Amino acid sequence: MEKRQLGRSDLFVSKLGLGCMTLGTEEKTARGIIEAALEAGINYFDTADLYDFGTNESIVGQALKAVRDQVVIATKVGNRWRDSKDGWSWDPSKAYIKEEVKQSLKRLGTDYIDLYQLHGGTLDDPIDETIEAFEELKAEGFIKYYGISSIRPNVIREYISKSNIISVMMQYSLLDRRPEEEALPLLQENGISVVTRGPLANGLLSSKLLDKASTRVRENGYLDYSYEELAKLLPLFREKLSTASGRPFTEIAIQFNLANPAVTSIVAGASSVKQLRENAAAVCSSPLTEDEIELIRSLTKANRYDQHR
Repeated sequence: MEKRQLGRSDLFVSKLGLGCMTLGTEEKTARGIIEAALEAGINYFDTADLYDFGTNESIVGQALKAVRDQVVIATKVGNRWRDSKDGWSWDPSKAYIKEEVKQSLKRLGTDYIDLYQLHGGTLDDPIDETIEAFEELKAEGFIKYYGISSIRPNVIREYISKSNIISVMMQYSLLDRRPEEEALPLLQENGISVVTRGPLANGLLSSKLLDKASTRVRENGYLDYSYEELAKLLPLFREKLSTASGRPFTEIAIQFNLANPAVTSIVAGASSVKQLRENAAAVCSSPLTEDEIELIRSLTKANRYDQHR
């Protein structure tokens, strides 16, 4: 699988990264998916201290221990579990980040993290202090690089202007084209990689289409699409794109993300080896044609962020 440079760093990540949140806590199953990812050429694994109270980091670290020097491990910080474990609070303070990284390193079973990401963020944060924490962790050798996971335009602009982030993780799909107008061009211009998540829009853009719609989607729609609009649009996608090209719609949805030059990698979860292999095949399939991209743009909304301006 093709590897691409992450920002201006010396990290090269596979076009598909494994989003580890959906691995679950059954170690044998999770290890099987991770091993299948390695076999498919994936070298980029994304976890977070939040997932399963840290158990996810432990499982990922143990499964990758034998190939540690061949993979890129990314994890996240900022969401702090309450002692009762019934919820979490937001804590981007320097003190918390510098203490929590030690816990992540211990769980991952490694002495460094390739990419340490702020797991959110708002303009109310002590941003200068947060950046200082990441810079100190770099200088101390605990992390190689840092980035943010955010869809907030105002936060992204702050980190572009003040920090040395190498990547921004954000949601992007055919049904969520919000990053296109401002975020993607700005990040590309500044040499910062975009890592996308949610390319299948909670399963709406998989081969099952509306069969995967949750109760919430059926009642409220998805972003600025009503359920009625989705009921008309998704079958149209299948007819004009999937059926016309003779390939699964999952491929089309994933290739739409990769068609944007600002996108370096897609982080997608997998709850089975079969799903992992399908995602890998989709990433390695033929790129969309210009006609297909234009058709997608003509059928979908050029939606944009209306908050956190």
